Amino acid sequence: MRDYFIRRLLLIPPTLIGVTIIVFAITRIVPGGPLERAIMESQQLGSSGFQTSLPGSDMAISDEQLEKLKEYYGFDKPLLQSYLQWLATIFRGDLGKSYRYNEPVWDVIKERFPVSLYYGLVTLTLTYLICIPLAVIKAIRHKTFIDNISSVLIFTGYAIPGYALGSLLLLYFSVYLEWFPMGGFVSMSFEEKDTWEKILDVINHSVLPLICYLIGSFALVTLLLKNHLMDNLAADYIRTAIAKGVSFRQAVVKHAMRNSLIPIATTFGQNIVLIVSGSFLIETIFDIDGFGLLGLSAILDRDYPVVMGVVLIASGLLLIGNIISDLLVALVDPRVQFR
Repeated sequence: MRDYFIRRLLLIPPTLIGVTIIVFAITRIVPGGPLERAIMESQQLGSSGFQTSLPGSDMAISDEQLEKLKEYYGFDKPLLQSYLQWLATIFRGDLGKSYRYNEPVWDVIKERFPVSLYYGLVTLTLTYLICIPLAVIKAIRHKTFIDNISSVLIFTGYAIPGYALGSLLLLYFSVYLEWFPMGGFVSMSFEEKDTWEKILDVINHSVLPLICYLIGSFALVTLLLKNHLMDNLAADYIRTAIAKGVSFRQAVVKHAMRNSLIPIATTFGQNIVLIVSGSFLIETIFDIDGFGLLGLSAILDRDYPVVMGVVLIASGLLLIGNIISDLLVALVDPRVQFR
């Protein structure tokens, strides 16, 4: 098993290189990049009379200025050479410089980390703390009043997109009732508050976004665990254990529950990406300046250094998450042998 995980770890660098090559090539191929935007802005300035266009040319910049722009944005070299140059800066711990913010990409990204980590960790913790006991109750009390009511609520919540629910929650609880703020992570006067007031302020701003984050994952985790637990409770080894004198509670907790956690362990590692990236739609609705919204803004603004930084971090976390999933599966199910 040790050799298996070592091989998996060694596969991370070439996989990241393959992913970043594809994304890097796309940033050079798609139209509307930063170079085209700079030319278009110069044309608009020239047509408005703020800058004189060159005779016989529809551009408001000279060839020398165009070459300087290509050099600034990294378009003056062939694709492979540009990628190798970007890769060399990555090995030095430098993600480049943002076009939009004119700051190092890592500085731009790490400012959003605390916000995304907060929502991601709270969402992940609450999801498993609530869904696992709820799935056990639904499996044991199958087709009872509790199971039917909870299923209706879960499927209703799952059918409503988080961003759509966020708009409704803002309209009712923030605009109509004025119970919660309209958005943001903290209030404008956050630094002036004491410690307890700061905690209450963060909680007050977090209630509505967390509802939107949780509503989609509730159905997946709850029903996945419930269905597997019901299958294991109907298996022969559970009936044999009960026939030998094992109580039903011990049969559920010590035998059926452990086997039912295997699919949960399989998908657990993938949630690491969600911890950091979050949902850019929910962050947009609630004006949360997190990692997901940063990635969306970078794509729309053609801020390619930030796009590459976000892709690199998200891909690395996904690969590490898959390895963690395999490790958790091996811990939950001793029968699993990775070779």
